[in-house]
Amino acid sequence: MGEPKRIYLRIFALLLFISASSFQLLRAFDDAIFYESFDEDFEDRWIVSQKDEYNGVWKHAKSEGHDDYGLLVSEKVRKYAIVKELDEAVGLKDETVVLQFETRLQNGLECGGAYLKYLRPQEAGWKSKEFDNESPYSIMFGPDKCGATNKVHFIFKHKNPKSGEYVEHHLKNPPSVPSDKLSHVYTAILKSDNELQILIDGEQKKKVNFLSADDFEPPLIPPKTIPDSDDKKPEDWDEREKIPDPSAVKPDDWDEDAPLEIVDEEAEKPEGWLDNEPEEIDDPEATKPEDWDDEEDGEWEAPKIENPKCEAAPGCGEWKRPMKRNPAYKGKWHAPLIENPAYKGIWKPRDIPNPDYFELKKPDFEPIAAIGIEIWTMQDGILFDNILISKDDKIAESYRETRWKPKFTVEKEKQKEEDSEAGSSGLAGFQKKVFDLLYKIADIPFLSAYKLKIYDVIEKGQEQPNLTVGIVVAVVVVILSIFLRLIFGGKKKPTRVEKTNPEPAETASSQGSGENEENKEKEESSAPARRKPTRRDN
Repeated sequence: MGEPKRIYLRIFALLLFISASSFQLLRAFDDAIFYESFDEDFEDRWIVSQKDEYNGVWKHAKSEGHDDYGLLVSEKVRKYAIVKELDEAVGLKDETVVLQFETRLQNGLECGGAYLKYLRPQEAGWKSKEFDNESPYSIMFGPDKCGATNKVHFIFKHKNPKSGEYVEHHLKNPPSVPSDKLSHVYTAILKSDNELQILIDGEQKKKVNFLSADDFEPPLIPPKTIPDSDDKKPEDWDEREKIPDPSAVKPDDWDEDAPLEIVDEEAEKPEGWLDNEPEEIDDPEATKPEDWDDEEDGEWEAPKIENPKCEAAPGCGEWKRPMKRNPAYKGKWHAPLIENPAYKGIWKPRDIPNPDYFELKKPDFEPIAAIGIEIWTMQDGILFDNILISKDDKIAESYRETRWKPKFTVEKEKQKEEDSEAGSSGLAGFQKKVFDLLYKIADIPFLSAYKLKIYDVIEKGQEQPNLTVGIVVAVVVVILSIFLRLIFGGKKKPTRVEKTNPEPAETASSQGSGENEENKEKEESSAPARRKPTRRDN
């Protein structure tokens, strides 16, 4: 077969595929009960609530990075409400119904909703511009996130045939909201056999049964019996399974006053113990500060240090025998527990028939007469798109493949590129923050004596950024060493003791004035030149 012929066959196959895809999409459009693409401006089809509390502005806007339009939440910290009445109500009782829509949280979602409300027929005289939180719905479906709440809601309201009241039934353990900023498609498939499937991006996340007591709270079918609220526990009802043995007697040798510990009389003082040596002594290297004023500060005393003689000895000072556990200790005596002959179990009220109980073979859903979005959100940038109602999950699948998946694929690839770029730049930013923090730590007053050492460590880290973690560990070790030295050893601050017989101020000031000047000059000449390295921006 020649090369031109192969090319023609490939072109023909491509055209055939495009034609099949287009036919599938057109068929899907025809078979959809309701579809909103937001390709055109929404204002002539969707009605914004005129209630004062809903001051958020809806916009017809493109999804970031695409030419595809959607319905945009444009402002932060606002309430939003908008509704679209259907040309004909959609029944939910006898056939499979698929509810599907897309949302994209372009700025993330810290606190707010991105769900849809499928409204049941409203009371006579109701107008779309009056849509608000009180407008009754059949189903509420979609993402909601705030604080501990992170779920894709599925809530339906069902009329109790006994009481006539509508009850909210919440899906138990709903799936979580995706945490990225990509386009996601949410699908709820209500099947005629009472099964409900929740899909996110075409993947099944939840499958439940509307009639199961384990899947909704409260369950759709009430329990047959309920506890009798008028029933009271008898006064002689004993719920104690075990009781103290009334015939038990405390043994004669049981001493409740015996202490937990006693002195170890068998202990002997270790050989080499220095009884006459104190644990701490005056620091022989300490000198009286030049600015110490005996008149104002009192008599100067040298700071204490650990006695070096005690380091080699087993101990210093007065030796005392250690304590040991008292073998005679038994504590408070209690009578042993025995089976309670009067035990009747944990009391509970008797069950009575539930007046609200009813039997049901299928949920009696109210039809969907309108689709509304009524949310409060802290974030802007929430984009709604491709809202679909269909009676065939294959149609919903075709919409996902043709309208959602191409966008998601592009966004996913872009996210990977950004994450890859942020990997290196993010590390550099992290290193800069670390070094800036280390400079601040070095400026803490009690670390002033070690500032130059810390600066040296920081400089080495800036020259070799790949050692950032090691540098942090090194500085932490230095700081811990200083803390340990201050707490457990090393020179202590000099104590100021008031003089009992202070000498005249002139004598104190006149003595050693020349020495102060000389000592100051020595300190200045012997001290190394202080420097502070230039901080490098990474």
